[in-house]
Amino acid sequence: MNKTEKQNYINEMKSCFDKNDSILVTHYQGLSVKQLDELRSEMRKNGIIFKITKNRITKLALKGTPCQNLEKFFTGPTAIAFSDDGISSAKILTNFSKTNKNLKILGGIMAGELLEVKDVSNIATLPNLEEARGIIVGILKASAQKILSILLAPGSKIAILAHEKSIKS
Repeated sequence: MNKTEKQNYINEMKSCFDKNDSILVTHYQGLSVKQLDELRSEMRKNGIIFKITKNRITKLALKGTPCQNLEKFFTGPTAIAFSDDGISSAKILTNFSKTNKNLKILGGIMAGELLEVKDVSNIATLPNLEEARGIIVGILKASAQKILSILLAPGSKIAILAHEKSIKS
């Protein structure tokens, strides 16, 4: 790389570090090109950028960003997942690493907090945004159905229910 290319790379990486909420760092040594393409494709479907890095220059790009604590992870063949949805990227990387032992998750940063491997594994078990919305809708729907069934019950059942609730209180 010449100086201009290096400076462009640094500026691009700084921009990625500044604008993404979730950054996960991995080692990919031993993965075939086909496996990397599969992983990139899966990441792209979810709006995640998976980028193989140049460690020395990436360390320069980290300086002055909120992600400078990630510097310790940049040794060996390193790739980064940039995303605004850290749960999805953690899930994809964790699932991929289960079937491809050569992908190793090193850690990352999410919402300004430094993450270790166990933290990323824990995050991968959380529901993503769509799953969480489904859970909330289910809870709200169940409560609404209970209220509706009470309101549609005959007056005597409502009186009995109110009487029993007053006894418990």
